[in-house]
Amino acid sequence: MTIDRLVCANCAAPVSQGRCPVCRANRERLQQEGPFGGLNPMALIVLMVVLVAALALVARTA
Repeated sequence: MTIDRLVCANCAAPVSQGRCPVCRANRERLQQEGPFGGLNPMALIVLMVVLVAALALVARTA
């Protein structure tokens, strides 16, 4: 989920605006997690399987 769509339960404002301390803390946490921080573990496993299959296909054709 992107930070633009999150709404703070504390102040009911978008988290991206950082109006209250809770918003600012969550915004900092989301920015530190990196691009794969929002993915659930199952999506990461599927991504890994697809990458391994692609590598196997490339290695087989080479």
